Amino acid sequence: MSATKEEINAFMAVEFPQTKCVVESVSAHGATLSHDIGINELRPGGTVSGPIMMAVADVAIYVAILGKIGIVPLTVTTSLTINFLRKPSADARIIAECTLLKVGRALIVGEVSLYSEGSDDVVAHVVGTYSVPPQRI
Repeated sequence: MSATKEEINAFMAVEFPQTKCVVESVSAHGATLSHDIGINELRPGGTVSGPIMMAVADVAIYVAILGKIGIVPLTVTTSLTINFLRKPSADARIIAECTLLKVGRALIVGEVSLYSEGSDDVVAHVVGTYSVPPQRI
């Protein structure tokens, strides 16, 4: 019932052509994504904007869920909490590493660590919950 990286990429290209997130890997327990950083992703002070980091984390959880349960388009975010820990680099891609913490029948919880590429320091920590439509059961 899971989806492969290729299936997820094909789905995302059709349904979310606006996303700049790149799916790097998908497993049964999580996913890794990246997002290029340019002038459009920066806020005053030369740091990556919070909405960009939140979007990357949200997409990472969504992709991890699709990798686990298959392509279920109406799986939606019900909550997303982010803790900004340090200033990310304005010159490096954002890397999102997602782990699914709990996969239930109706709700799935995922955790994301965001990094600036090339650094081991977490720039933000995110926890999100998604609602899964009942027809997948």
